[in-house]
Amino acid sequence: MIVKLLDQIDNIMYYPILIVVMCLAGIYFTCRTKGVQIRLFPESIRLLMEPPADKQNVSSLQAMLVSTASRVGTGNIIGVSTAICLGGPGACFWMWVMCIVGASSAFIESTLAQVYKRKKENGDCYGGPAYYIEKALHAPVIAGLFCVFLIATYAVGFNLLCSYNLQSTFEVFPFYNKSVTPAIIGGILAILTAYCLLGGGKRIIKITSLIVPFMGIAYVVIALIVILANIKNVPSMFVLIFRDAFDFRSILGGVAGSCVIYGIKRGLFSNEAGVGSAPNASAAAKVSHPAKQGLVQTLSVYIDTLLLCTATALMCLASGVEISPKVSGAPYVQMAISTVFGHAGPVFIMVAMVLFAFTTLLGNLFYVDNALIYLNGKKQPSASFMKGFHIICALIVFVGALIPMNAAWAMADITMGGLTLINLPCCMLLGAVAINTLKDYEKQKAEGKDPVFYAKNIGLPEDELDFWKEEQDVTEQSMSE
Repeated sequence: MIVKLLDQIDNIMYYPILIVVMCLAGIYFTCRTKGVQIRLFPESIRLLMEPPADKQNVSSLQAMLVSTASRVGTGNIIGVSTAICLGGPGACFWMWVMCIVGASSAFIESTLAQVYKRKKENGDCYGGPAYYIEKALHAPVIAGLFCVFLIATYAVGFNLLCSYNLQSTFEVFPFYNKSVTPAIIGGILAILTAYCLLGGGKRIIKITSLIVPFMGIAYVVIALIVILANIKNVPSMFVLIFRDAFDFRSILGGVAGSCVIYGIKRGLFSNEAGVGSAPNASAAAKVSHPAKQGLVQTLSVYIDTLLLCTATALMCLASGVEISPKVSGAPYVQMAISTVFGHAGPVFIMVAMVLFAFTTLLGNLFYVDNALIYLNGKKQPSASFMKGFHIICALIVFVGALIPMNAAWAMADITMGGLTLINLPCCMLLGAVAINTLKDYEKQKAEGKDPVFYAKNIGLPEDELDFWKEEQDVTEQSMSE
């Protein structure tokens, strides 16, 4: 009964509400910025390697890696598999479309986070959607609601799903017992999560953080090997993707379960463009111009979807494994990789999922901490509160391993959808600020300058901002001299 209700809410939220909002926002931002996510792609790559003025500050690359680490996770493997098995191969095409269109939303939200970022006492910066909603729209209630949905998304929805996805990778092994194994895996994962959140396990966090980037690269390499081993299937694979993507008779016959909706859902879950999570990391970067961080964040969306999600999709489709709802999720990916690597394939996927899931669980709670601070009057909650909260988070991880697949995906989709429905309309209302910031950046570049942003350049009142004041920069320069 509850699962059916969650499915109904999920379906209505994404079609027609969220699909309309996301498409309108993406197309609007793409048109107004003249396709900034494509046009300035080379500039985005150049900026990625630009060092911060002060080595003590967070660079664009570091902020991008934090947001990419949050984006890259179980959705890149199991989310894509689910989309193909339940929506059809055409879901892959619609993921690509929403990635490219959505990258413009990622530019806008991260640029806004930079413009309206706040200053800590030690000079570091922080911020995110809650702060630009409060400061620019003068809507603290909506900012608070955004934080509530962010906590619901990253502490509940995403972590339930992450835990479910991890335990599902064990289904292909002979020892898996549906009534016992999920509880054991959930229990181990919950204990590890609690241990790390409560102050221990710093070495575990450090080791997994170092391993995950290499695992991501290894995963792409493995996927390429599977694709090359089945190279004869590649032409027919692309025919299948495009034929299914434009089979409008089938799509219109059941929109909610079509490749379009599954492509959009799983694409959004994976790259989080417009959701409002990445701006929390973007605001921490110290750059000379807000547009620099906006441009760098578009790359994070591409890495997630065009590289990792596409690797999964093409590997599965090229393998020739039959597409069926029965193998939806981990089994489809594991069966695909087994066509080349035999029994070692599922083990590799399991190891990748363990690492991706664990870092995702902890990374998700980085965003949650920011939201809790905002709701607590912009002050760090007490140690006893955080201890209790982290224990609850660990229990959620345990529950996630036990719930049905539909419930796990629906909870993640609903909470993420609510977050996006708050953030994207606010970004559209504030879009002119980000667009004028981009124009200022391009104007200075055309003049041969390394762009430096001042609020007055685009008519923003300096007294409403913590940064981007010309007098402030002059004072800081004189002090350093």
